[in-house]
Amino acid sequence: MARFIFITGGVVSSLGKGLMAASLAALLQARGYSVRIRKFDPYLNVDPGTMSPYQHGEVYVTDDGAETDLDLGHYERFTGVAGRKSDNVTSGRIYQTIIQRERRGDYLGATVQVIPHVTDAIKAFAIDQTDDVDFVLCEIGGTVGDIESLPFIEAIRQLRNDLGRAQSVFIHVTLVPYIAAAGELKTKPTQHSVRELTALGIQPDVLVCRAERPLPASDRAKIALFCNVPEAAVIPALDAKTIYGVPLQYHAEGLDHAVLSAFGLDGAAEPDLRRWDDIIDRLSNLEGEVTVGVVGKYVGLPDAYKSLSEALVHGGIANRVKVNIQWIDAELFEAADADIAARLEPMHAILVPGAFGSRGAEGKIASVRFARERQVPFFGICFGMQMACVEGMRNLAQVPGASSTEFGATDEPVVGMITEWMSEEGLQQRAAGGDLGGTMRLGAYTAVLEGNSVAASIYGTGQISERHRHRYEVNTGYRAPLEANGLLFSGMSPDGTLPEIVERPDHPWFVGVQFHPELKSKPFDPHPLFASFIAAAVKQSRLV
Repeated sequence: MARFIFITGGVVSSLGKGLMAASLAALLQARGYSVRIRKFDPYLNVDPGTMSPYQHGEVYVTDDGAETDLDLGHYERFTGVAGRKSDNVTSGRIYQTIIQRERRGDYLGATVQVIPHVTDAIKAFAIDQTDDVDFVLCEIGGTVGDIESLPFIEAIRQLRNDLGRAQSVFIHVTLVPYIAAAGELKTKPTQHSVRELTALGIQPDVLVCRAERPLPASDRAKIALFCNVPEAAVIPALDAKTIYGVPLQYHAEGLDHAVLSAFGLDGAAEPDLRRWDDIIDRLSNLEGEVTVGVVGKYVGLPDAYKSLSEALVHGGIANRVKVNIQWIDAELFEAADADIAARLEPMHAILVPGAFGSRGAEGKIASVRFARERQVPFFGICFGMQMACVEGMRNLAQVPGASSTEFGATDEPVVGMITEWMSEEGLQQRAAGGDLGGTMRLGAYTAVLEGNSVAASIYGTGQISERHRHRYEVNTGYRAPLEANGLLFSGMSPDGTLPEIVERPDHPWFVGVQFHPELKSKPFDPHPLFASFIAAAVKQSRLV
């Protein structure tokens, strides 16, 4: 039976619960245990798929087509364990399920209440499909004391009773702020947060204390005394130079040992951390640096492109170079007096990421043209690939009206909304006027690559599986004129109807993909497209 680790946070948000969960899971893996990480989100959206990136950051997509919290990206990048739809649940999804059951009469006329019906649904989610792993880590979103998270806190309190103390451990992440005027770290916020948690029936077994300065032994002892935990279970969490140094940092502070001790597993084997040592060695002993311009529409919030920025770092790790990311608002290139060359000439490579809607589209098309004409390595992802096709039709095939139906009615729909396609489950159909949530081509789909293409040489195989998240597709009716002007369709769906990859063989590096390769990249296993893209940027840096 799996052992459960429940992770809560207090004092303030953004303390790094997700990163801590991912790091702890990686340390447990390094000791030979199998792990799975889950995220409970208290908001009422069914999933984050319809939420603005400025509200929520990136939407992370799993192989089975779930739109999830970005923390699942951390989980996958640190553990290599593919996330599933069952690994992220929101209050909205819980309540939706309960209301559907109530309407069907499943509750046999009972009064439906938060306790036991909502908490039972949360508990069922927590333990579902966990028989095949040693440890399940469950992160509770928000902070202790939030009204929204109370049903989740109550559910994990009940789970402790259901599972028993030997099968469950509580970790609480808190803040120990430094007050400059006093010249001291203050432990009182942590004490109050733990008191709030214990008032809800949960006594933490391990405390992770975020602090911007080293936590003195006297403060650790004070926290242990007032919060009723062993001193060895008070774990300092200082800022790290790179997030990939966090597992090593937590191990040095004794986090994994404290957790195993709480489970009575003190004699567990020491972790094999060579994978993480190698990553830090590569990040610490760089052989150069490159600058990549990311021309997007959500650049005001880097978390909107979290997996993308990490995948670029992974490409740097593969090539032992530092990747400097320049976030460029695509709308800047749409002004009449925009000096595109001045902004993009310093870039060693240009990337146009995914997006929705027409805002910034013309700026992205201009960026594609600059990269094509100036022979700068170009990577177009999802919307970026679509704009590369529009740019080719406009400026090479001489069809100035080429556009996407996403932007409105057009006589030259190079990109159009897809209403049906084949998947492993059979024919999938969507209506143009349907709900936004879940109407996209989501999750893993297979693509077949041309044998002599750049894409096939990068992947080293003729068939791939990548994750999708989009409503619009490139219209294959425009394939002939695009290929006649140098844009090769080098990857297609198995039935040959959906373009997956385009490339320009006569360009130093010009690749567009309909999927999101950043979602499968990991620091110890960089995605081949990002590794190749950064290698091309390194070559470009030596030419300028």
